Amino acid sequence: MTTTDLIDAYYAAFNAGDMDIFLELLTDDVVHDINQGERQVGKAAFAAFMAHMNRCYRERLTDLVVLAEPSGRRAAAEFIIHGEYLVTDEGLPEAQGQTYELPVGAFFEIREGKVARVTNYYNLNDWIAQVGG
Repeated sequence: MTTTDLIDAYYAAFNAGDMDIFLELLTDDVVHDINQGERQVGKAAFAAFMAHMNRCYRERLTDLVVLAEPSGRRAAAEFIIHGEYLVTDEGLPEAQGQTYELPVGAFFEIREGKVARVTNYYNLNDWIAQVGG
């Protein structure tokens, strides 16, 4: 599987809500840099993060573009996230089923055919404005 195939599979599993496949594409010591947040390490931490996200938000991405450097060790992705805010997330505006649409950038490190690091960026202020905060 090429690096771009790996990233495509990662986001296909995300869109399908298949957390088993999604998590299988990660190294056990995956590093997750959360947008405007902390760095978490390990597949268990990533699984807990995704469980929280899936409780508070329903999201699907479109317009995915993946770029990989020649060695396949690093990649970047850009896409549009379409979401619905389901349950109030701590420190954020109250959830009332608001919908949102945001451009997102993600950066990856790949090791032994799996995602070893993912760093996500989006405009949090834009998201807050869209959900009425």
